[in-house]
Amino acid sequence: MYYIKPTDPHPITPAKAVMLGALCLAWLMTGLIGHDPWKPEDAYSFGVIYSMLQSGDYLVPTLAGETFMTNPPLYYWTGTLFAKLLSPLLPLHDAARLASGLYSALTLLFLGLTGRKLYGENRGWAAAITLIGCLGMLARAHQMITDLPLLAGIAMMLYGFSHSQERQLRAGVWMGIGVGIGFMSKGFISPVLFLLIAALLPALFHNWRLRSYTYSIAIALLCALPWLTLWPYLLHEHSAKLFSDWAWSNNVGNWLKFIREGPNKDAWYYLKNLPWLAWPALPLAAWAVWRERKRLGQRDDLQLPLVSFFVMLIILSLVPNIKEVYALPMLLPIALLATSSLSMLKRGAANALDWFGLMTFALLAIALWWGWAGLLLDNHAKITLWLKDYQPGFEPVFQTTPVIIAVIATLLWLALVWRVGRSMRRAIVNWASGITLIWILAMTLWLPWLDSGKSYRSMVVSLKSAIPENANCIARNRSLGDGQRAMLYYFGNITTQRDRERVCELRLIQGDKLSRPLMDESRYEKIWEGSRKGDKNEHYRLYREIKK
Repeated sequence: MYYIKPTDPHPITPAKAVMLGALCLAWLMTGLIGHDPWKPEDAYSFGVIYSMLQSGDYLVPTLAGETFMTNPPLYYWTGTLFAKLLSPLLPLHDAARLASGLYSALTLLFLGLTGRKLYGENRGWAAAITLIGCLGMLARAHQMITDLPLLAGIAMMLYGFSHSQERQLRAGVWMGIGVGIGFMSKGFISPVLFLLIAALLPALFHNWRLRSYTYSIAIALLCALPWLTLWPYLLHEHSAKLFSDWAWSNNVGNWLKFIREGPNKDAWYYLKNLPWLAWPALPLAAWAVWRERKRLGQRDDLQLPLVSFFVMLIILSLVPNIKEVYALPMLLPIALLATSSLSMLKRGAANALDWFGLMTFALLAIALWWGWAGLLLDNHAKITLWLKDYQPGFEPVFQTTPVIIAVIATLLWLALVWRVGRSMRRAIVNWASGITLIWILAMTLWLPWLDSGKSYRSMVVSLKSAIPENANCIARNRSLGDGQRAMLYYFGNITTQRDRERVCELRLIQGDKLSRPLMDESRYEKIWEGSRKGDKNEHYRLYREIKK
């Protein structure tokens, strides 16, 4: 290595370490429990977990009685384990969602270890805090999604790469485990990213053309091999058709078909959305690269995250499904690059970011407290009327424990921003603490209001009461999604059949409230109609065949 890391003149004291650890813990744990599964990913992921709990089949993921071969089952296994261990204390869905907290914690841990290895002993905390501050991480890190173990696996992979020039065994083991966890979470994307990063680093930069690096990659491949082969082999032995559905129809074949058709307008999706998903880390990362552009050939601590980012950007832009949640892996190298900028950014820019964060989160916190008080007191303000109209039927109730938590979080945030001195460190910490405060207020004061409109519980209970006891089965139309099927099964033990797959006496139709009835009323009579509270996009009708 040719670049010598600068010594940090401001080491982390034990008191600061405790404060930063508490901040990470508060960010991690808030929002994991206390609400029903919300659509789409939270709902259908829990649906697979609930199906595993009900059936006891851990090899083949299923959802409400039908195979669900989109992803390998690592996350579902973890959620099932948490649900079994903690369900006496927590509802099944809350216990299962703690799996997301585990994988998010692993991501922060290994990203912090990577930051410390690349940029010095006191920079690990900065990498983790920077990732916490990214807007794209906030909600996603607390949902039941298979992208979180992928994220943890990539963080382990980057940690292994950071040691690959010096400590071959450690590097290879963690890279292999990371690739394996990623594969068992989302399939082939993790091995593809690993192979391209591993090949491009020595191809582009001579710093990585070392025998020790080659040994590290070889060890990684050996350590990844069990992860890459065991479950696919067992699945193939169980059913060659299911294996083909997973490996080809839902993965490789789908990907190749998309590539043959050529890029479309969605290929630019991440470039257009990364500025807010990765805010405020992205401008800091860009500044670090620009500042050191003439020394990139020497800065292997910048080469690793830079190559990783571009590999992820290109590969993820070429997959068939492009969504903002799939951008999460790119936040890891961006956060590392942003960490490297801490010693480069001028005080004026740091103060500007600091004041912007303080004013933004202070105003948001005031708005959340004021809006909550307006709902509770029914002050008839315009915003209160709009909030009540948005969630019709919601009746706010003063809940002591959430309010106490919200008050304590607000006071601690005020104490933190008042006492920490001006610096780039302050800007990063204040931004992360501000976004954590807003999340705590949303998941305490506003959680009942949010859950009232996002939960399917009351709608499914109403539907269940309208289903005749002697009905043979319920058919569904194509609009009924995986998340809705999962909640029908969880809250009402209701399973549906694909339309025309069986001759069913009942048919459940999903549409919008203003659409015309979709069933032939000469053959079917409507026996139930409903939706979630305030949801104008999803409306459901249950029809029964008229017996002649």
